[in-house]
Amino acid sequence: MLKNVKILALIVFIFLFAMCNQKSKNDSNKETILKGSIEVTVDETVKPIIDDQVAVFEGTYYDAKVVVKAKSEAELINDLLNEKAKVVITARDLTKEETDKFIKLKINPRVTPFASDAIAFISNKNNNDTLIALKTVIDFMKGISNPQIKGLVFDNPNSSTVRFMKDLAKVKDIPAKSVFSFKTNEEVIKFVSENDGMIGVVGVNWLSQPSPEMQNIIHDLNVLSVKGLNSNQYYSPTQNDIAEEKYPLARKLFVINCQGYSGLGMGFASFIAGDIGQRIVLKSGLMPVRTPGRKLEIRNKIINDKEN
Repeated sequence: MLKNVKILALIVFIFLFAMCNQKSKNDSNKETILKGSIEVTVDETVKPIIDDQVAVFEGTYYDAKVVVKAKSEAELINDLLNEKAKVVITARDLTKEETDKFIKLKINPRVTPFASDAIAFISNKNNNDTLIALKTVIDFMKGISNPQIKGLVFDNPNSSTVRFMKDLAKVKDIPAKSVFSFKTNEEVIKFVSENDGMIGVVGVNWLSQPSPEMQNIIHDLNVLSVKGLNSNQYYSPTQNDIAEEKYPLARKLFVINCQGYSGLGMGFASFIAGDIGQRIVLKSGLMPVRTPGRKLEIRNKIINDKEN
């Protein structure tokens, strides 16, 4: 009888030990703001800067894995509204209607602005004219021809660049004649570099941070300076002109987190908006929301040496 009790006690002990180990394993795999795995859907026009952010984030927090999936703006917003995506990087904030839909689902979207980038107009190097008026492009989108533009080239009919330009031109659809679209910014850049007279419309991030295979192609392009609708001056999509709000095609970038809990999405958004993430933005040629501070160290010894 005593032997049976001991065997039963041993079985119970082994069972409890196994359950504790399983609980410990589950706890170690639990997602936190700095641990776990998450898929982030990114507006294709700003993918280079997010790739840089992910590389540094994962290099800093070894237990974090961020998978970047590039899509057009319309696709990623649709995925967000249909709960197919939880965290997205986009070139616009949510509309009131979109926010209200999440509130009905009892989800409070966390929207974090982290940078300003811009839409750039590019042309072939053979085009000697490096200036263009925004009104000229808008008129072309309304169907008014102009000898300066042989054709407009967009990345994707559903992209943020198309939506941005349609809003400016106040048109519902872009004209079918002399307007071309591909799928990615890289395809636009390559096409414009090989075809004279075409004006490409791309995210400036692809020009400031070209992939290795695109670097030589970028050299075959002109980045056009643009005169705004209410300006007599031409400005370029440089960090300085974006910062001083002179360039007429600047736009804000946002992280929109709809996880609904304190997960890796919150940690990644905080990282991008924090000191290290903002330094990455600054180095990329875009304009951070907050300019990272600089620490100055005054060394008395140097001062004394100069006095002597």
